[in-house]
Formats: sequence, C-alpha cells, structure tokens
Amino acid sequence: MKSVVTTVVTAADAAGRFPTSSDLESVQGSLQRASARMEAAEKLANNLDQVAQEAYDASIKKYSYLNEEGEANSTDTYKSKCLRDVKHYMRLVNYCLVVGGTGPLDEWGIAGQREVYRSLNLPTAPYVEALTFARNRGCAPRDMSSQALVEYNALLDYVINSLS
Repeated sequence: MKSVVTTVVTAADAAGRFPTSSDLESVQGSLQRASARMEAAEKLANNLDQVAQEAYDASIKKYSYLNEEGEANSTDTYKSKCLRDVKHYMRLVNYCLVVGGTGPLDEWGIAGQREVYRSLNLPTAPYVEALTFARNRGCAPRDMSSQALVEYNALLDYVINSLS
C-alpha cells in the first residue's frame, strides 16, 4: 500500500537519486497533518455505518427511479449491495486517512471502477451523490476539527472526481 513516504522514496529510487528537498518537504507536510488525519479516521471509524447509511439514503432520495422494477436498486439484494459499495468507499477513505496517501483508493477503489460499473450497467451518479452528501454533511467542530475535516473532504473529493 502506498503512503506519502513510500511514494516519495519509490519515485526517487526509480529516478536513481536520493529524495530531493522538495520530496522531503512533501513528506514533512504529510507528517504534520498526520494528527488531523488520525482524528478524522477515528471519527469516521466510529460513525462509518451511520455516515454510509445517511449517504446512501440521500442518494436514493435523489435518484428514486432506481427503486423501480428492473433498476439498480429495485430489490433488497441490490439495495444491500449498493449500501455495501458506499461503505466500501468510506472504508477506503478511512484507510487513506491512516496511511496519508491515496494508495488504498487508487488500488482498491478506483482502478477499473468505471469499466466495472459500465459492464454491470450501473450508474455512477448515485455514488457521486452519496459521497458528496457525506462530504457536505461533515461539520467542524460538531463532527471533527476544521483541519481534520479538510483532510477528510480532500479524500472524498478525490474519489468523487474519479467517479465523475
């Protein structure tokens, strides 16, 4: 799994050089934000099921046609799979907060996602809506500190952009 540190070291190694001062500044910045990321990860972990359920509900409210016969959310099995996918993205965001990089999202959430959704004839807009709701739902200081919220929202924006 890629973190900021492993990414910097791997890039420098691949280029046959030692990490540059800007490489090290990048790592230092990540380490300085680690406390905020850990706070966000802890808060998300404690409320992941609730956040995912609310995000899923908001998405289905906006795209209610998905509940119609033959659509992507028309059976209990489909509904549970859709909620499972929203939870999966939220867990990956949590992992990214812990490692300080987008590696978990890149490796387990983004690579090939469009092709999978396209081949299964699943729309991505409801997932974008769910994740957007989760991003917009967060509030400092109610849910977490403002810096922790910045870290959390940045990762949600990353996955939203990959689905858009």
